[in-house]
Amino acid sequence: MTDAAAAGASGVRPGDPGVLGATPDAEGTNFAVYSSAGAYDGAVTLCLLDDRGGERRVPMWQERDVWSCHVAGVGPGQLYGYRASGPMDPARGLRFDASRLLLDPYARAMTPVDPAQPRLLRCVVVDGAYDWGADRAPGRPWSETVIYETHVRGISVEHPDVPQELRGTYAALATAPILDHLASLGVTAVELLPVHQFVDEQSLLDRRLRNYWGYMTVGFFAPHAGYSAGGTRGQQVVEFKRAVQALHARGLEVILDVVYNHTGEGGPGDPALSFRGLANEVYYRLDPSDPSRYLDTTGTRNSMDTGRPQVLRLIMDSLRYWVVEMHVDGFRFDLAAELARQHGYVDRLSAFFDLLYQDPVLSRVKLIAEPWDVGAPDSYQVGGFPTGWSEWNDHVRDTIRDFWRGRAGLGDLGTRLAGSSDLFAVSRRGPDASVNFVTAHDGKTLSDLVTYEAKYNQANGEGNTDGAGDDHADNYGVEGPSDDPAIAAVRQRQRRNMLATLLLAQGVPMICGGDEIGRTQRGNNNAYCQDNAISWYDWRLGDDARQAIAFVKRAVGLRLAHPALRRRSFLSGAVDGGALPDVTWFGPDGGPMTVDRWNDPAGSFLGLLLAGDRTGTVDAGGRPLGDADLLVVLNAGEREVRVPVPGRPGAAYTVLLDTTDAAGAGGAAPVRAGDSLAVGGRTVVVAAAPLAR
Repeated sequence: MTDAAAAGASGVRPGDPGVLGATPDAEGTNFAVYSSAGAYDGAVTLCLLDDRGGERRVPMWQERDVWSCHVAGVGPGQLYGYRASGPMDPARGLRFDASRLLLDPYARAMTPVDPAQPRLLRCVVVDGAYDWGADRAPGRPWSETVIYETHVRGISVEHPDVPQELRGTYAALATAPILDHLASLGVTAVELLPVHQFVDEQSLLDRRLRNYWGYMTVGFFAPHAGYSAGGTRGQQVVEFKRAVQALHARGLEVILDVVYNHTGEGGPGDPALSFRGLANEVYYRLDPSDPSRYLDTTGTRNSMDTGRPQVLRLIMDSLRYWVVEMHVDGFRFDLAAELARQHGYVDRLSAFFDLLYQDPVLSRVKLIAEPWDVGAPDSYQVGGFPTGWSEWNDHVRDTIRDFWRGRAGLGDLGTRLAGSSDLFAVSRRGPDASVNFVTAHDGKTLSDLVTYEAKYNQANGEGNTDGAGDDHADNYGVEGPSDDPAIAAVRQRQRRNMLATLLLAQGVPMICGGDEIGRTQRGNNNAYCQDNAISWYDWRLGDDARQAIAFVKRAVGLRLAHPALRRRSFLSGAVDGGALPDVTWFGPDGGPMTVDRWNDPAGSFLGLLLAGDRTGTVDAGGRPLGDADLLVVLNAGEREVRVPVPGRPGAAYTVLLDTTDAAGAGGAAPVRAGDSLAVGGRTVVVAAAPLAR
């Protein structure tokens, strides 16, 4: 009997090479995987695994470097992997090793098999059927978006009102305590740190630490098994879908932080887990002068080669899967500059951008770039992404931090408040191309920014050499926690000031989860490996935390209620026939900002008046959205300023936000244009004057 006849007799036949991954049907499961092994006289074998460690090896057929087979009687829950034979020749970039059981890059789920070996995973055949019911994407426009960045495990693992068995899981995201908190803040989108299946670096395991953030992906289609409450043989897929469905039901979009720039396989000396053993010379960017080495612009010892169509297909298929099958609403791309290195340098005309722009599914979701990578002269690319993209804007982060600690120029602050046209206008994008933030997972928390000037990363086991050397932080009198009421008061007010400035700036604000309750990492500004109380949310809320939550609710609500704060076009200062320009900038005497004032390095006061009839925003029917005139005053100095109030004759302003109050309540009496408004030291005040009808 021939090999082909023997295979057929055992229920194995050639599969469909056009559908990568493991796809079950009524008769069995189709398996298909890309590998370059055949080009070097090698082959790929499917390995069906049982729970006792047994392995059934199944031959596969090759068609254009895709290996496939269909196995009858195999269905959901089946464990599997691949073995790829071929030359182990690092000098040519080849790292085939048939002794290694490899993960399927398209596996819909993976499961750990040995707690003592956290990097050891097996693929799982998954039935993707799911009843989405009436689920609908919230479809928030960028101008109405407020992002809340959080971590699946960290937000719930210590929440006392989440059932113990659900804490730290996808299922916890769907519980009332978490949903109620998120919805009550007024945020409109939840951005989850990586949920693709990831592994711990061996260097961390050697230090008895774990990868907490999750930026070491090995499965771009598989929800991370460690966040499952009910099992890892496909249950994690259902749990993730239920979480998305629950978040959507509360009007919250789901954005995933995705890591396509590198994988969790590590450097060339580490064992193959998946991509390295299937097609090392295709998946990774190799050093042309020494193909045994990787070109690394990610800082992780490998970089994916997005100049290869196979890699681009993997990325596009993965993104589409998460939108179509998992119903997510957008993506934040880690180290996105690396993805544009089709020819080794960052190129706005790269195939990666073209594919996304043309894709009928992906061109309609939110796309956010972390617009840099590391280690190359062109790594920093803020403002360099094309139409259709928004970008993390670290200029906003640093400027807000520096202004409130007395070290930023007013000119830069004004530019950031106005939407950063210096960065995004050249690509014909508007303010919503700027994702503004003061804090993010990477760096200090908001509470730590006002408590620690230095970094305290000793727990990471790297001699405190990791993490940013300058956080633009200030401790306001003493390093670390303090019982001094005066120091505590200024720290709390500075937290409110920075959050208020973030939410008042044109663009798309992103709040780092936990800042609203005063979360601390004890000065650690690189807590990527701290899966413990350093990173987790502490839900034992005292009065200060409850007031901080109330402040965030008020500030977010203020932003969403006023179209003047969420423009789709840049502020220009032009009058264009109106009674007021779209923005009027003024100094502490109520007079206009001059060149000298904008450039004054000691300037600590900035005011602006946004015209309510010049919002630059329309409703769903195309009608201009009107607003009240909004007065915004920021005083970073320590002394009170009494500023003459500008505005239309007779305009009466009601204070809506005042950061001298712990919850931001505006208790001051109304003031009229021409009157004097008292603005305390280190204070933000926002007031509104309704337009006459």
